[in-house]
Amino acid sequence: MLFNPNDANATYVVQGGAPISGVLKPGGNKNAALPMLAATLLAGDMVELSNVPAIRDVGVMLELLTDLGADISDLGHGRWSIDPSGVTKNVVNISLATEIRASFLLAGPLLAKWGRAVLPRPGGDRIGRRPLDTHLHALIELGAEVEVLPDRYVINAPRGLHGNDLFLHEMSVMGTENAIMAAALADGKTTIHNAASEPHVQELCRLINSFGGQIEGIGTNILEIVGRTDLGGGEAEIGPDPIEVGSFIGLAAVTGGELRITGARPRLHHRMTRIGYGKLGICWEEDGDDIVVPANQELIIRDDLHGGIPKIDDGPWPAFPPDLTSIAVVLATQARGTILIHEKMFESRLFWVDRLISMGARIVLCDPHRAVVVGPARLHGQDLASPDIRAGMALVIAALCAEGESVIHNIKQVERGYENLHERLRSLSADVERRV
Repeated sequence: MLFNPNDANATYVVQGGAPISGVLKPGGNKNAALPMLAATLLAGDMVELSNVPAIRDVGVMLELLTDLGADISDLGHGRWSIDPSGVTKNVVNISLATEIRASFLLAGPLLAKWGRAVLPRPGGDRIGRRPLDTHLHALIELGAEVEVLPDRYVINAPRGLHGNDLFLHEMSVMGTENAIMAAALADGKTTIHNAASEPHVQELCRLINSFGGQIEGIGTNILEIVGRTDLGGGEAEIGPDPIEVGSFIGLAAVTGGELRITGARPRLHHRMTRIGYGKLGICWEEDGDDIVVPANQELIIRDDLHGGIPKIDDGPWPAFPPDLTSIAVVLATQARGTILIHEKMFESRLFWVDRLISMGARIVLCDPHRAVVVGPARLHGQDLASPDIRAGMALVIAALCAEGESVIHNIKQVERGYENLHERLRSLSADVERRV
């Protein structure tokens, strides 16, 4: 596992108030790596993935695959080979699966390849209700039978999976990914309407096509999949993590430093982020595939054209990314003016803002989905706890632009999604110490 259980009580000790600066290479996209690792179960031969992020969630997924019987080799420098030929189990390890929500991504490939999947209720961030109905209804329409038990799901396809015309209940990313993987080996053609189209969904589709699959409509909300009787092996390089890039853009802006983020794919991934952050006065330049955040930006919230209070609201791709909502809240505390942050996707994602208020932020939490932020606020170091990956990173950013020392507990949550975070922050001149 890419996480030492002995580090469960580790903390970050952060001295704030100084700008970060330097050059950053973003890590591989967590939200692409996890479904792509799950998809290796569909392959009939060796799969090699590169630029795999060294984070805790990836470590758990690798252990889940190993437990199922896959032969996995670490080739170094973020490269892994996965040979699924030895997989014989279709029951997913309970203790591992309950650590990450992405464990449920094993449902589609296990069902498609072996006709049965038994999975516990998945773990992951507690940011509100995250039902699995979209996943399960899609599998049912492909021919599965689902038994929902108090602690697990038993999914069978006694007559195999058959292509169908699907309309997903919601534009769920993981629900779309499970449907794609199940349809890749189903008998006949499947059309998925209302499909999620995030960059990581696109990467999954291209990986399956490299196995010999046939998926068309990649990048749109209608996917057409012709099922194959078997697939071969393949290889892919995982793209840069757009959420990590968005996090570091914000960090540089609120600390006043200049930062170059290499290989960030600004035109592919960050056009809506530019619009959302632009409402806070945050700007950056594009230099080829790099993003350059200039130093000492004047962060002033831009009112709407008729003088109304602006808002940043999230939604499915290509809207403003939900995983940057927590980051946007912190950035808004450092900009002059008033803005509404509207979290539409998860009803509990804003419940951590009391930590920011304790640091000196001026925030009114209107309801589970909306917060009004008035800035700029002088933040002061505090003793804090990270509730989930993205709020945890938001607290790290808050601590780095605050006066004095902050201690952040439960950093295992942050490290589920950000590779070697403290070391990379230190390389940018941030005063962050990781204590075990």
